[in-house]
Order: sequence, then C-alpha cells, then structure tokens
Amino acid sequence: MLRCLAVRIPFTLFGLALVVRAIVFGLHPDAAYPDSYYYVDVARALQSGHGFNIDFIWSFVDVGGRIPVDPILPIPSNAHWMPLAAIIQLPTMWLLGPTPLASAIPFAIVGSLAAPMTWLLAREIGCSPRIALAAGIAVAAPAAATIFMAQPDNLALYQPLGTAALWLTARALKGSGRSYALAGLAVGVATLARNDGILLGAAVGLAFVWDRWHAWRSKAGRIAAIPWRWAFACAGLFLLVMAPWYLRQLAVFGSLSPSSTSGRVLLIQTYEQMNSVTSDTSLAGFLSQGIGPLVASRVLGLVSALQVYFVVACSIVLAPFVIIGGWARRRSVDFGPFFTYAVILFGAAGLLFAVHVPYGTFLHSAVALVPLTFILAFQGAVQASAWVARHRPAWTEEGAARLFLVAAVASVLLNAAAFTALAMPSWNADRDNRIAAAQALDRAGVPATDLLLSADPGGFKYFTGRGGVVTPNDSLEVIHQVAADYGIRWLVVERAHIVDPLAPVIESKVRPAWIGLAIFTVPYHGPKTGDPAVDGAPALAIYPVCTVADDTRCGPPVSGGVARATP
Repeated sequence: MLRCLAVRIPFTLFGLALVVRAIVFGLHPDAAYPDSYYYVDVARALQSGHGFNIDFIWSFVDVGGRIPVDPILPIPSNAHWMPLAAIIQLPTMWLLGPTPLASAIPFAIVGSLAAPMTWLLAREIGCSPRIALAAGIAVAAPAAATIFMAQPDNLALYQPLGTAALWLTARALKGSGRSYALAGLAVGVATLARNDGILLGAAVGLAFVWDRWHAWRSKAGRIAAIPWRWAFACAGLFLLVMAPWYLRQLAVFGSLSPSSTSGRVLLIQTYEQMNSVTSDTSLAGFLSQGIGPLVASRVLGLVSALQVYFVVACSIVLAPFVIIGGWARRRSVDFGPFFTYAVILFGAAGLLFAVHVPYGTFLHSAVALVPLTFILAFQGAVQASAWVARHRPAWTEEGAARLFLVAAVASVLLNAAAFTALAMPSWNADRDNRIAAAQALDRAGVPATDLLLSADPGGFKYFTGRGGVVTPNDSLEVIHQVAADYGIRWLVVERAHIVDPLAPVIESKVRPAWIGLAIFTVPYHGPKTGDPAVDGAPALAIYPVCTVADDTRCGPPVSGGVARATP
C-alpha cells in the first residue's frame, strides 16, 4: 500500500502542476513580455528554416550597443539570450505549427517536473511525508512565479534544472560520484537555458573544493567524497553540452558573451541606458559616477533581490519559517550547495547585475531556489508549530503541525492566485492592442516587409509578423537617425511602453517632419492625470515614418511646448 502510494504521489504532483500551468495558459494563451516573445520568434525562425537569424532588433545590445556601421536586418540571433528556450519549442512546432499552444507545451511539461522532483528530494533528505507533500504542492503553483511557468521563457526550464544540479551535488557530497558528473550535465543544460547557469556551476565547483578541504583538514584521515575522476567527468559533461554553442558564438560574434562586450549589460548606471545608443557605457564612464551612487546602486540591487526572493520563494509570510528551517539545516550537507548558490546569486545581484534586478534578471535565476526554500519553510513551520503547542496546553503538536502546514501551503496558493490576477489585465491589454495594430496594418495594405520602430520589436514581430528595431532611449534626432539607417516605415508608440522623447508625440504636442499623422489609434481607458494632453493620448498609435525625400506620407510638422526635431 505504501509503495503504491509512493508511486502515485509524484505522478499526482506532476498532474497538479500541469493543470495549474494549463489554467494560466488559458488565461493568457500567448507570449507576454520581451523575453518570451524573443524565444518564440527565434523558434519560429528556426522552424521556418532561417536558422538563428531574426529580422528585428529587440535591444541594441544585440548589435554592439551602438548603431552599427552597416545597419542591416536580419541579424544573427542570441547575442544576449541563450538558445534552449527556443530550441525546445521545435518538436511541438513541427507537429502543431507555429502556434501559441505549440510554444507553451514544452515549458508546461518540463516545468511541471519540478513538483515531483521536490517531493522526491524532500523524502531523500529525510523530511516527513507531509512536509514533502506540502513542498511538492507548493512547487506545483510556486507563488508569484506561477504566472511565468506557462510562458515560453527560461524560468520553467531553469527551475527543475537548477534544482537537479543542487540536488545531485548534495548527493555527491554524500559519496555518489556519478551524481557529481550528472550535476555537470545539469549545469550545462541550465546554462543553455540561461547565462546565469554559470553561477550554478560555481556552486557545484565550490562543493568539490569544500569536499577536498574538509578531507584535508580531517584529523581522522577522511577520504574525499568526490574522487577526481568524477570531477573531471563533471567538467567534461558541462563542456560537452556547451561546446557547440560556445563555438557558434565565437564563429558568429567572436565572443562567448557578445552582449557583455559593449558594457550595456554590466556597466550601465541606469536601466534606461540599456537601450541608449549614445550613453557612455565604458568602464571609465561607469566609475565616473562616483563612489556614492556606485555603492547605492549595488545596495539597492541587493535589496531588490531580497524583495524578489521573499515574494517569489518565500511567499512573503513564509519568510520567518524559512529562517527557522534554514537555521536548523545550516550544517546539513543536503542544503550546503543550496546555501552556496544562494550566496553566489545574491552576491552577483548586488555586485554585477544590480541595475537589472528590478527588471527580472534575478527572478529568472531565483526560481531554482524555490523548491528547497519551500522545504525549509515547511520544516520551519513544523518546528514553529511544536513551539506553539508547548505553550498552548489545548493544542497538540500533531494538530498544530497540520494547521501550520495547511496555512503555509494555502499562503503559497493565494500568492499565486493574487499575482496572476494582478498581471493578467496588463498582459491582456498589451495583447489586445497589438492584435488590433496588426489588423490595422493589414487593412491599410502595409506590406509584410515594412519595418516597424517600437519599444518591443519582438512583441510586434510575434503579433504582426513584421520585423523592426527597438526605439532607442535617446533624443528625437537619434531616433530619426535609427529610422533612416534601417529604412523604418512605421512608428508604433504605446503609452505603457514608451521612451521619454516620444511622449510629446503621442500626446500630440510635437510631431517632427519625419513622422506623419497617425493612421490608427487605440483609445486609452486608464486612470486620468488631469492633464488634457496626457489624458487624451491614445493607448497605442501607428504613425508613418518618412526618411527619404520622395516619401509623401508625412504631412507638415506640429510644434508645441517641446522643441521640434528636424530631419
């Protein structure tokens, strides 16, 4: 009976996780933000035989952080993002075509593995059956991260892969050399999903160093748990997975990490510089901000990372229980790799990626911490319940533990429902507006080859099928230069995603000579500001762009309180 139950639980947890992801997909059956748009667009390019090439620039980090000397489209893809989230969509795209369902299925299936994996992990490290079950249920709907688990993004891949790497490393420290080799494989696949997989690799490598140091310091002549041959196997499997991609990057871009070479990733002072083609992102420029702003940005990055962790992994109210469980397990070999990875990840968030943390960088990596965090939280909840029961004679430890666990799991599920409800309206509004824009372009007879200038070219490629270039976060003169260099025909402006220089355009205060009258607008129905120009601005507008002398689609310019740019 017990054996039958032990077999059923993992499959039940997998099914529960799959149902949760199906429900979220049903609420928004499309990609929803730049990362997921990009992965789908690349997958569709691969499926249609174009290889790793795309006809849009989602960010200028893909082309060196500046307007290229030879500004052309298409360009090689994946100068910044890794390829696995695109590649994994291909089998279902070949079967179902390039549909949203085809893109979502692989992520739902792979991501759902995290729930039974968490249960198995908890049982292996000695947790009680109810703690293991509670952790598995929580990972099936992982609080604020739930909404992203149905997206064609790397979060659904990185969670089970990261958990597997940490779990296998812990097993290796207890004497399973083969597990250490497999940890290298897991890190390699995780790195194909996300560059931050290298940080997982650092945690795995430090586990070997710790094991050797611990054996050397042992007075009893302890033999290291991880033999050298398995360490070489670990490194070898990682390189076996990563070598083809690294060779491709070197051949195409001349660098293993092309987007980092421009400084746009690591040396920006504000996130707005990410899409600027004129700001100084050199090391000298980065250091010129002074020690005060530099330290402040690092501290704020760390604080933002902690906020993300407490919301996503701790479901806010579980934070005290995580601390209790973490303290109880502070010397546990089972959690050693987890604690090491957490320290590395938080350190990187504060020192390297501080500016990017509020915009999702940390969230994508922190999902690997969620399963083990839930295990610690529920262990902490049981320990706290025992303390409460001792101080309340009317309670029994069994009843208190049951109550605390049910409440803890319920908090995770409520967190998942609340964040899903909060995010869906904006996701659906963006989708509806962009579908309307696609229909308007088609009705106007705009050729599929016309390029769009927008804040989210990957998103407009996804919905309209038209390539384009991201609006640089620079002056109107620079925006005009980008439009002229790339032969842009249309400007799409969304008030929810807009660079400051274009705000006067959508508010009808300014219209440069190279921008024509809007051919299509979507009315705005959001909160009012009291400024008639702002309140009357549309949610989305499409303007013709005229960058050659014989293009007559643009009428005379309009100037207002803001200086008018001229071509």
